[in-house]
Amino acid sequence: MDKCHRRRPKREVRPAKEGDENLGILKLLPGKWASTDTGWNMIALPTEGPKFSYRLLMNQYRETLEFLEVDDNIPNRGILRNDPNKDEEDNNPDQFLIGLDYKQIITQVAAEDKMIAINEDGTEDIVESGLKGEVPSTIHHEPGLFLHMKDERTNKVDIARLATIPHGDSVLALGTSKVIEDQDALKKFRIPGINGLPIGVNPTLPTVPSELPSSGKLGYLMPYAFYVEKPFRGNVPDSVAGFPGFNPRDPHDLLNFANKNLEFKRITRLTFDTEIESGGIANIPFVVKQANAASMKSTFWIQELEGKLRMQYVQVVMLDFFPRFDGLPGLIRWPHISINTLEKVSH
Repeated sequence: MDKCHRRRPKREVRPAKEGDENLGILKLLPGKWASTDTGWNMIALPTEGPKFSYRLLMNQYRETLEFLEVDDNIPNRGILRNDPNKDEEDNNPDQFLIGLDYKQIITQVAAEDKMIAINEDGTEDIVESGLKGEVPSTIHHEPGLFLHMKDERTNKVDIARLATIPHGDSVLALGTSKVIEDQDALKKFRIPGINGLPIGVNPTLPTVPSELPSSGKLGYLMPYAFYVEKPFRGNVPDSVAGFPGFNPRDPHDLLNFANKNLEFKRITRLTFDTEIESGGIANIPFVVKQANAASMKSTFWIQELEGKLRMQYVQVVMLDFFPRFDGLPGLIRWPHISINTLEKVSH
């Protein structure tokens, strides 16, 4: 057949259905996922005060994440020119994708922040900024797409995430997928460690004084030290045994706490990174000047248990602001971390 007249797959937009084999590694996502007060978020933000002042904001949140429509057989046209290793008909390497659109809405249910304040007498204190926001209130809305590359993959990249955030950010993150079925691996499964401390400052945390205000310098990372010593609990009562709280040095502990005594039948891992290949983030000028969202990495674990589906994720967005203190060029990188455990509530 003339290659110019070869039959190509027909593009189709349709409602998403769980188990659609055309979705490949994304087939378990369609439907509605939700959580009640199991989401946790931390972000450092520049604030008024002495030079290079910041506040560390901690949120507890609930979330809905819906995957509603499929866009199948999206074509990317291509051509290989005079490749001696290809038959003439194969010199037209069109790529076909399948897209799964999503909508994410996050509502803050508890919030607290800490910053260093210098009093008139020169003493220093750890205080709240008064800017943590109302409870409850919407703090995030994100429409986007997950893509699965059916063919013509580059360096094993088989998935992508497109996200548009109303703050004025547009994200392209590329990545890879893996299915974990080995029983030993499933029994030993743990969310890997992440560290929320900023990069470009001395990582040694200061000691939180027993009495405040303090006549001495508290140390630049005192807001982080405060929440390492006294992890943020949100609205979780003290009666919950073993609850680790949200700790900026080990935020993943909360996800592993949620996995205690669970038996996983299979786990699908999706990892996205804006620093792979041609990925990246574009931001409006104000965001670039104030706290530039420079990179994003997120990992989703779709967990199959007896009779239900769960999803856990870790997302780390690096915000760049203030000159580094370690003598290296560039700005301090502040990890903006979001974690959650959701369940599939409708198909």
